[in-house]
Amino acid sequence: MPGCGRCKDAAALDFEFTFAYQPIVRLSTRSVYAHEALVRGPNGESAASVLAQVNDDTRYSFDQACRVQAIRGAAALGMQEFLSINFLPNAVYQPKACIQSTFEAARTYGFPIERIIFEVTEGEQVQDRPHLVNIFREYSRFGFRTAIDDFGAGYAGLSLLSEYQPDIVKIDMELVRDVDRNLPKQAIVRGILSMCQALDVHVLAEGIETIAERDFLRDAGVDLMQGYFFCKPAFKALGRIDPAAFD
Repeated sequence: MPGCGRCKDAAALDFEFTFAYQPIVRLSTRSVYAHEALVRGPNGESAASVLAQVNDDTRYSFDQACRVQAIRGAAALGMQEFLSINFLPNAVYQPKACIQSTFEAARTYGFPIERIIFEVTEGEQVQDRPHLVNIFREYSRFGFRTAIDDFGAGYAGLSLLSEYQPDIVKIDMELVRDVDRNLPKQAIVRGILSMCQALDVHVLAEGIETIAERDFLRDAGVDLMQGYFFCKPAFKALGRIDPAAFD
């Protein structure tokens, strides 16, 4: 499929990066539901150090390379669960054209597109809300799953959810932190859960660090969780969950 031509102006990347993979667990089955691909430097440097090298000229090339490398790495590691990939909406010009390298990577490395989740990258400033909604709808039509990250912070809020209902909403970790001791946060989380249940959207709590946070959210009805309590991101590897983390 021909592109819109804007990708031809993208500059080539002059830096290297790789990925760490962090598990997302499903409590009800005591199993790993997915792994989120988190960008890292070639020697494990932070995501911030990599993202600091991305500019307007290289944004498209970086976004495309992230998709390909995340899929290649997941396939090489024998990942059988869902793969969650962050994407840069401002680097997607035409969804049908810009998704072609993702399809090619999935075919090349034998990773089913039905097991790929696309979520909006944390901190990305969306310049065109209708464009983002269109990307999500197209990705869903292609067979990918979709997620809104950091729900409750920044642009990922109620107005976006009113326009598009993804497969998953990820509750921002600031709402998760100490939720077991914070009544306002508890009320907000319960409100999100009630709203998402009515919209048939799954809720994922990210940034779980304590057993108390896990237990409150589990009792409130959250089944999907992610955070250091279960497993830190594994550099070029699939993280393993200690069975005790489910107890």
